[in-house]
Amino acid sequence: SRQAVESSPFLETLKRKGFEVLFLVDPIDEYAIQQLKEYEGKELKSVTKEGLDLEDDEEEKKKFEEQKKEFEPLCSTIKEILGDKVEKVIVTDLISESPCVILTGDFGWSANMERIMRAQALRDSGGMTSYMASKRTFGLQPNHPIIRELKAKAAADKNDKTVRDLVNLLYEAALLSSGFSLDDPSLFSNRIYRMVKLGLSLDDDEGAAAPSAETDAPALEEVTESNMEEID
Repeated sequence: SRQAVESSPFLETLKRKGFEVLFLVDPIDEYAIQQLKEYEGKELKSVTKEGLDLEDDEEEKKKFEEQKKEFEPLCSTIKEILGDKVEKVIVTDLISESPCVILTGDFGWSANMERIMRAQALRDSGGMTSYMASKRTFGLQPNHPIIRELKAKAAADKNDKTVRDLVNLLYEAALLSSGFSLDDPSLFSNRIYRMVKLGLSLDDDEGAAAPSAETDAPALEEVTESNMEEID
């Protein structure tokens, strides 16, 4: 919807820099824009795809390159945790308020096109669908306090269960805010419930037994309430 697009994290930096953005919210737009590469000599670029040039000045480019090097260890750690869920993990200057976002490659479907194709009654479950599915890139906003705190925790112990659970939670939240659908909503819900327990100072083993699907989502048993306040 237009309302969802207007509040998209992809527009955060573009609004601040004064860029004009076309809102293509109709399903037919996804098909048309694949053929319409430019209009009146102006190239059309998707803001959800990797590699968008924001016309930064030399000082901004230099600072961004330094941040890329600073966050290389964290990007590697996150890639190890997420595995094949993402093609790569990078720092991005496309967002300024959100901690992270999911970008797609120049080739392949956008998040919206992927949803459209998944909803087709006679869609191909393999073949072209797997080939054209979005190559997801996990983009981190290096100035966000959540990302900086995660960087510190990962540097202290990248095998910490807290780091693993927070990375998965951030990834799944970024999927939703970037327009993708969750493959396993119940797993995401379980992570949220454990965060609520943490905020209420409840032990993770209180209540019903955790389902076996939580194998990929370890309990936050080593997190204290004070740690949670630091992240906030």
